[in-house]
Amino acid sequence: MVEDMNQVEVKNLEVGSKVTGIVTKVEEKQVLVSIEGSKLDGIIPISELSSLHVEKATDVVSEGQELELKVTKVEEELLVLSKKAVDADQAWEDLQKKFESKEVFEAEIKDVVKGGLVVDLGVRGFVPASLVENYFVDDFSDYKGKTLTFKVVELEKVKNRVILSHRAVVEEELKNKKHQLLDKVEAGQVLEGTVQRITDFGAFVDIGGVDGLVHISQLSYEHVAKPSEVVTEGQKVNVKVLSVDRDNERISLSIKETLPGPWSQVADKLSSGSITEGVVKRLVSFGAFVEVLPGVEGLVHISQISNKHIGTPHEVLSEGEKVQVKVLDINVEEQRISLSIRELEEPEQEEDYSVYNQSDETSGFQLGEMIGDKLKKLKK
Repeated sequence: MVEDMNQVEVKNLEVGSKVTGIVTKVEEKQVLVSIEGSKLDGIIPISELSSLHVEKATDVVSEGQELELKVTKVEEELLVLSKKAVDADQAWEDLQKKFESKEVFEAEIKDVVKGGLVVDLGVRGFVPASLVENYFVDDFSDYKGKTLTFKVVELEKVKNRVILSHRAVVEEELKNKKHQLLDKVEAGQVLEGTVQRITDFGAFVDIGGVDGLVHISQLSYEHVAKPSEVVTEGQKVNVKVLSVDRDNERISLSIKETLPGPWSQVADKLSSGSITEGVVKRLVSFGAFVEVLPGVEGLVHISQISNKHIGTPHEVLSEGEKVQVKVLDINVEEQRISLSIRELEEPEQEEDYSVYNQSDETSGFQLGEMIGDKLKKLKK
């Protein structure tokens, strides 16, 4: 009678039917289960435990565990079952909802393969290397076992294709953070930032999720030929917000304006009458601008360049030339310094022709005297 009941139960179950099973034994390559509400036994091949490769069945299931299974084959008094098939059915349904709603969810990285990462979602999810982070990653070996946030970016059930992106989540978070910061930041604020990138024209500084540009002219009060002379990537710096362009999402920053100005040192280092060395920075029609301290220039008026009359400063000076100058006047408030080169030159002396005149007179007198004596002798 029992045999007849089993035969009836087997006939009532067909491929595709779903059953509930309790794990009774876990072997190396298969799992044995008892079917709930039935005396039939079932077997789950190791290949049907997960959408991913499984080395040991014990990595996936354990004795006493209850599983939802799908019948893949009906044999006499035995059912061949699949856990993977049930997981996949549920997974595709869940993934379709996540894909349509653009839901962000967490998942563990199960494996690192060539070209990206593998995630078990009930079906195999693949994360291409280009969609892992918003920056280049050379080695993904540390990612195995990590839990990351993802979005489904491609979904094709027919091709069993599930493409995930962690980068999309990161970029959306950064975008939201950027908008929040752009709404708060105001010109004049002094903030701490980190140098992210250095270019020929300046440095990009992260001020909390948003990069602002420090133009090369705003790096230092001194002349800067290359930004790398002043800052390095990863360096912490204080920056002052110069302007905020919310429409174009651009922020202009300055490191220079957070530093003591060069004129703050002038009163301590220079005074009227002091003599110092400077470098000719610019020549103009009315004089020369000479840098006497880093970032501090004074004017040598054309009348103070030379004791000789000159038409233009270019006649006696050239840009980049080092010169000795005397400080005539300092006005720190107006940031003006008057300088002189002329006052350090030796004054021109007029030639003294008296010696030559005296010699000529003496020579003339002596010559006349000699001629007179000669005539006297001839008369005799």
